[in-house]
Amino acid sequence: MCNITINGIEVEARDGITILTAAREAGFTIPTLCFLEGTIPQGACRACVVEVEGAPSLAASCCTPIRNDMVIRTNTKRVRDARRTVVELLLSEHEGDCQTCVRGSDCELLLLARNLGIREIPFNTVNPVQQIDRSTPALARDPGKCIKCRRCETVCAEVQHVGAISAQYRGYDTVIGPAFASPLATVACVQCGQCAAVCPTGAITEISHVQGVWNALDDPKKHVVVQTAPAIRAALGECFSLEPGTLVTGKMVSALRELGFDAVFDTNFTADLTIIEEGTELLTRLKSALVDKKEVALPQYTSCSPGWIKYAEYFHPEILPNISTCKSPQQMFGALAKTYYAQKIGVKPEAMTVVSVMPCTAKKFECQRPEMDDSGYQDVDYVLTTRELGDMIKMAGIDFINLPDDTMDAPFGTSTGAADIFANTGGVMEAALRTVHALVTGRNLPAEDLHVRPLAGLEGIKSAEVTFTDTVENWRFLEGVTARVAVAHGLGNASDLITHIQETGEVFHFIEVMTCPGGCIGGGGQPRFTTDEVREARIAAIYKEDEGKTYRQSHLNPAITEMYEQFLKEPLGETSHHLLHTGYTGKELFTQEV
Repeated sequence: MCNITINGIEVEARDGITILTAAREAGFTIPTLCFLEGTIPQGACRACVVEVEGAPSLAASCCTPIRNDMVIRTNTKRVRDARRTVVELLLSEHEGDCQTCVRGSDCELLLLARNLGIREIPFNTVNPVQQIDRSTPALARDPGKCIKCRRCETVCAEVQHVGAISAQYRGYDTVIGPAFASPLATVACVQCGQCAAVCPTGAITEISHVQGVWNALDDPKKHVVVQTAPAIRAALGECFSLEPGTLVTGKMVSALRELGFDAVFDTNFTADLTIIEEGTELLTRLKSALVDKKEVALPQYTSCSPGWIKYAEYFHPEILPNISTCKSPQQMFGALAKTYYAQKIGVKPEAMTVVSVMPCTAKKFECQRPEMDDSGYQDVDYVLTTRELGDMIKMAGIDFINLPDDTMDAPFGTSTGAADIFANTGGVMEAALRTVHALVTGRNLPAEDLHVRPLAGLEGIKSAEVTFTDTVENWRFLEGVTARVAVAHGLGNASDLITHIQETGEVFHFIEVMTCPGGCIGGGGQPRFTTDEVREARIAAIYKEDEGKTYRQSHLNPAITEMYEQFLKEPLGETSHHLLHTGYTGKELFTQEV
């Protein structure tokens, strides 16, 4: 421990941490623009400068470690003047129109300028005209609003190991974007949206589907249905100043009804369906390997996360045979809505519009993939992020906080707790183990609360083992088999896990990968700003939702049972294979694609 003094107050802090961390832990506020939790600090923006007694110049607090007896001042005239100059210079190069900017209400640059009392910009610059890049289905780039903080570059390279964007050119001409100023669609961007989630301004945003949804809702000839991902219910409240992790499931349903949707459904329903199909696929692969002695692609990887799928197509095409053929719950829902549900209510598929509310920008890309049309139409028409739904609720003048709680519609409104935890890293794997263990042994998992605790939490790579004993008749070949599973969240961790398996030969049977840190609760379309503290609050809320459900194992969902009886017939059957499964192919890097 170190004894330091901050603004005249003696503070005890951990040796080796930075001034910024020590100050924040002691309750002092220091502004930042380039700092990003969990990554190597750059000290690029200089908004966090402080005075250190004895130092000849101001120190960037985000990258200056503390030392014993250090005396720090965070709010002297010298510090305030330096911060004002930094922000004034940034504003002089910023082509933002705050009146219409999508980030006008939560722009970190604007907030910092207000907090520093900046009312005019004393510098005059002539900025080059910047072309807005809307080449991808998910993300838009507006270089004129970029302040070159490099958060996007950092999260893309260090956290996601993608490296689609970086600094181009030098000095005043520096631009943060793809190599050679190429459109984003021409490089290996997985469209996860983590860049948009950490951008302090409106330089990177999601491609908005809001107007398309309004148009559908206003069209009396359209039957418009909406599905809501499990992660939304633990984050949407943040758009209305509720604490992270506040569950708003019932209010969310009420708000969607007031917006005019003809039916409000739950992606949790098809999350349960995914477990049945994906679990059956895993057991089928294991049987082929253990009984039929065939060469089988193991371990099986999950396929719920579209950013992960695109990452594998670009960077690890050798494992594509290992990825489950199951579509994501979003796409399963769209295919069933325009077939099973359309038949059930007597609506022509072409008259139905399917809207998704997702925590993920990559879902906008996924719904437009050419293979996602097995209903005979584009299965999902529009995808709204959590942020976009919050905007629509505000546009409609709905008093969200005081809405009554409502419930989802049948038949896609019934779900289990296992589906809820799809939102969390480790949740898909835990949901699968709950069902697979019950099917193979006739008993629940040993844990009384059904949780597989080694798979929970924010550790980047996690693993667990489950041994099958006293198996039921159909699954005798698994008697005594120990299933080894692993979980990775954040594509950098996924890449590390894949490399480890390839280099060491360590055996796993099933691996869950989530594109975003923390899983879907930390998705690129969630309310900003997502720190580990926010992730943990959302994760806790999702587990609470799970534990409050009547059914907590996907195979116990009565609506799923009914759907198989009436329509799908059996897991991995002909109808399921046509509507619920697909395949993927490797992609050449740096080629134009949709």
